[in-house]
Amino acid sequence: MQPIQQQVIETLQTLSPAEQQEVLDFAEFLKSKRQRLPSANMEPAQSFLETAQAYIGAGSGPGDLSTNSEYMEG
Repeated sequence: MQPIQQQVIETLQTLSPAEQQEVLDFAEFLKSKRQRLPSANMEPAQSFLETAQAYIGAGSGPGDLSTNSEYMEG
């Protein structure tokens, strides 16, 4: 067994069951935190602009309202 693992086991054996549970909870937290991190093989995160560019201009609607004389009335 590796020295650090042996030290952890020896230290755990000196703790109360409640303290051992706290150590286990913390170790599981660290494990879940590592699993939530993006892995190296995932695509890099995109900005909102990069994601939205495919949809810009995809919808139909009125042209530039500032040049629409009917809109400017009133």
